[in-house]
Amino acid sequence: MSNFLHLKYEKSVSVTKALTVRFLTKRFIGEYASNFESIYNKHLCLERKQLNLEIYDSCSQTQKAKFSLTSELHWADGFVIVYDISDRSSFAFAKALIYRIRDPQTSHCKRAVESAMFLVGNKRDLCHVREVGWEEGQKLALDNRCQFCELSAAEQSLEVEMMFIRIIKDILINFKLKEKRRPSGSKSMAKLINNVFGKRRKSV
Repeated sequence: MSNFLHLKYEKSVSVTKALTVRFLTKRFIGEYASNFESIYNKHLCLERKQLNLEIYDSCSQTQKAKFSLTSELHWADGFVIVYDISDRSSFAFAKALIYRIRDPQTSHCKRAVESAMFLVGNKRDLCHVREVGWEEGQKLALDNRCQFCELSAAEQSLEVEMMFIRIIKDILINFKLKEKRRPSGSKSMAKLINNVFGKRRKSV
């Protein structure tokens, strides 16, 4: 039996689709059209489980994103938020996206288990023009219950793969937590039904 995982991949401002393609194909392509959305599917085996991963790669243009995450909050099992360490405006947008996802006013937070999230600082190979410090990314992640890493899609294929594997494992842990909670709820409901109908039988 295979699990179907939905992963929302949010890129802030001009960060390209490079991380997704790097993970799926091991290849790096530097330039992509940033004004359209894509959905990728990947079958993989992890921890002796057959998994079907669906990655929704959103439009990376800020003016098109508009924080319209309502449907994705229900759809996604996990979120990857990516910013460019050489572009401070992309970090600001990433921060706004995280706040939107973790906002207690959204229906997302009504879930029994909070969605997995990974904050990624891309373009580590451009440290010489860095505008966002590692400490800033780490603090944002810790404050919002995210995993965090910096990497270079251009130069670090293994690190990109490990990042995706880490969030997939987090999603699987969340699945297990949900499954543990369901039986207890079912037992409580069964007990309630039994009590109600049991009383009725005694009164007849």
